[in-house]
Amino acid sequence: MRAVEALAQAEVLVADPRVHDVVRPHARAGVDTPLRPRADGASTAPAAAGDAGIDPGESAIAAARAGRRVVRAVAGDPGLDSDAAREMLALVAEGIPFEIVPGVAAAVGVPAYAGVPLRDAQGTDVRFVDARTADDRCWTELGASDATVVVSTTLETVGAAAGELVSAGRKPDTPLTVTLAGTTTRQRTFTATLGSIAQTLKQAKVLPSADGGQPVIAVVGERSAAAQRDQLAWFESKPLFGWQVLVPRTKEQAASLSDQLRSYGAVPAEVPTIAVEPPRTPQQMERAVKGLVTGRYEWIAFTSVNAVKAVREKFEEYGLDARAFAGIKVAAVGEQTARSLVEFGVKPDLVPSGEQSAAGLLEDWPPYDPVFDPIDRVFLPRADIATETLVAGLIELGWEVDDVTAYRTVRASPPPAETREAIKGGGFDAVLFTSSSTVRNLVGIAGKPHNVTIIACIGPATAKTAEEHGLRVDVMSPEPSVHKLAEALADFGAERRNEAVEAGENVKRPSEKRPARRRARS
Repeated sequence: MRAVEALAQAEVLVADPRVHDVVRPHARAGVDTPLRPRADGASTAPAAAGDAGIDPGESAIAAARAGRRVVRAVAGDPGLDSDAAREMLALVAEGIPFEIVPGVAAAVGVPAYAGVPLRDAQGTDVRFVDARTADDRCWTELGASDATVVVSTTLETVGAAAGELVSAGRKPDTPLTVTLAGTTTRQRTFTATLGSIAQTLKQAKVLPSADGGQPVIAVVGERSAAAQRDQLAWFESKPLFGWQVLVPRTKEQAASLSDQLRSYGAVPAEVPTIAVEPPRTPQQMERAVKGLVTGRYEWIAFTSVNAVKAVREKFEEYGLDARAFAGIKVAAVGEQTARSLVEFGVKPDLVPSGEQSAAGLLEDWPPYDPVFDPIDRVFLPRADIATETLVAGLIELGWEVDDVTAYRTVRASPPPAETREAIKGGGFDAVLFTSSSTVRNLVGIAGKPHNVTIIACIGPATAKTAEEHGLRVDVMSPEPSVHKLAEALADFGAERRNEAVEAGENVKRPSEKRPARRRARS
């Protein structure tokens, strides 16, 4: 919490590339970032031409020297970062005050994410060692003890580190876990022994990184035994762990769905397929909003978040607020639309008790009664391509309906070339289709998803459209709700995972089962 407060107050942010994208959203909009991470995240690149070779620490110190409030963000805990210590001493030498906000060291955080507790009720010594700087005396001491040892090393040298411990006296059958890309959705943990880890990694076809320095955290000791880790591996056992999931919705609508997918371990990729624009002729909408104020309507019915947004924007244009709804009954087609109304300051009078759709809304909508309803008219602000189900149903119940185009839905621009290639080439593990238009528009702007990709649809109509486009529908939401759809995909992923575990097979994502591509000729 203190780190978030400091970031919000920062005038300058100098962040290590591994943490830049995580901390940047917590800084204020106008924060100066003299360095930015390279696209591959491998190192820090200058923000402007001519800055080649600039040192992050020197950049932070220079900004502090100029009297600016600086946040210097490092990966892990600054107390274990030798560069951070050097930078702090430089600040002391110049009389510049500073504050340290402790972080979580990788050697502690990664085992927690791998399901390997470093201590338990029985207690034990825990030793931390960096294999790059460990000398013979260090290995000898570790080999003679029964402490849990946390080794910071690399994929290329983890076998050698295991050999050092065996040579120093540890038994070859001592349990060992090795975690790559810890705490990220690329995390992979291998359970073995000191004597078998090299063979385990070889059999798993774990390849060294191109630069020869892929960091790993290895935990040596009984607490990393396979039986215990199988019970405690909470992160990698998430139902959609590591799945790349395409969310083809409008940008505004994708956020809450993406958050839910992340909670299941997925990596959502938001690709707008629909852009929302004002109606071509605004006069009809303007007359309807004025009618709200003058008492023309008994009800207003919102069938989408975009409809709420359109009315709200028109209100703001006229200097109105939620008080203009006084005396008018308000209906919302579902919980998400209801939430957007509450944010506007309006509590809906009617939300379907059953199916969250036009049909569900009609199930609960009262028929017009001239004794109790002084006005017989309903204002229905909707999209230009909305179906007539709700209008026809309201008329059948005796109501007059002003069906007004509040916004237009148009096909969005195509996504970047690499995204299109991933869609067609099987780079995504799943796609969530939340309407028939998202199916048509995604295929139109990006192409048809690969046949290894899991297709999840919000309802029968959307599934039918997907099948008409040659797609195999694997998951169907039990209710027409985006959150129920994500939940159904998670259930599907959990079932696949359990089947693989019970069969003694490695758990693979759908995209890992696509045919290997041919190598490009140089």
